[in-house]
This record gives sequence, structure tokens and C-alpha cells, in this order.
Amino acid sequence: MLYIELEPVFNNEGFDLPLDLRIDMSDAEYAASKPFKEPVRVTGRVRNEAGIVSLGAQAEFALDLTCDRCAATFRRNFKIPVEHVLVTELNDENNDELIVVGSMRYDIEPLVREDILLSLPTKVLCREDCLGICHRCGKDLNEGPCDCGREYDPRWDALLRLTEDDL
Repeated sequence: MLYIELEPVFNNEGFDLPLDLRIDMSDAEYAASKPFKEPVRVTGRVRNEAGIVSLGAQAEFALDLTCDRCAATFRRNFKIPVEHVLVTELNDENNDELIVVGSMRYDIEPLVREDILLSLPTKVLCREDCLGICHRCGKDLNEGPCDCGREYDPRWDALLRLTEDDL
């Protein structure tokens, strides 16, 4: 748990509380593994501007991942924004854009963890143009073509005849 003291921020307009935190997410699962090998660094500030308390930070971390197409392991760096408006109470219970701070001592870790996990991509690729592996022989097509050759699919014969008729 990483508690931050928010009383001076809420009670003093113009107050600025700098943040430089480390969050251990080694227990978090993503892409069928636990890729957080090092703590997440969160830097930013909580500030009170004109009576509005906002959290503006950035989470930086590296993940050890496995490509969904070719199964290569790789490391990717991420920078995720963590931006929220904090309030002590809600006038409108249906407003889910504001974070209600029940006490002036707030555990920021669950909020940051949720922001990180929701912002990660659903498909993990070692590179955008990853070719994957051959579905017949298993060769990594990023290293060059395999020797399997083209596979014949008779379902395309009707379309091939249409193009031959045009010649």
C-alpha cells in the first residue's frame, strides 16, 4: 500500500504535492504471464488549482513479453499517463470520472495498477510487421521463408476460373 497525505492539498489552494513512487506489480498477470519483473515508477504531482484537486502522473515500466504471433520473447518499455480528478464527495452518484477520496490518507496503488492494466494492448507483438510462424512446419517467418511452399486450397478454384476467363 502506498498512502499519500492529501489533507494539505485539499485544504490549501495552489498546493502542489510531488510524487515519485515505486509500485511492485510482480504479482500482476498479463498476457498469460507475470511480466512485471521490476517495480513501476510513478512520477508526477497532486495539485490544487482553483479548488480542483487533480492527480497528474506518468507510470514508467518495462515488461518481459512473448509475441502472440512468433512466440519470441522480448522486452518493451511503456509510459502510461495517470490522470484523475480527486474529490471528497460526489453530488452526482452516476459520475464515474471523479475519484472519491474517503479520507485524507489515500492508497494510490490500486488506482495506478488499474490504469496500467487497462491501458496495456490486447495483442502483444514483438514488432508491428511480425510474420509469425509457419502453421505447418513451425519456422519463424521473420527469419525468412520456409520450404513448405504454397498450399493449394480447392475452395478458390471458382475464383481462379473467373480470372482465367477474363484473359
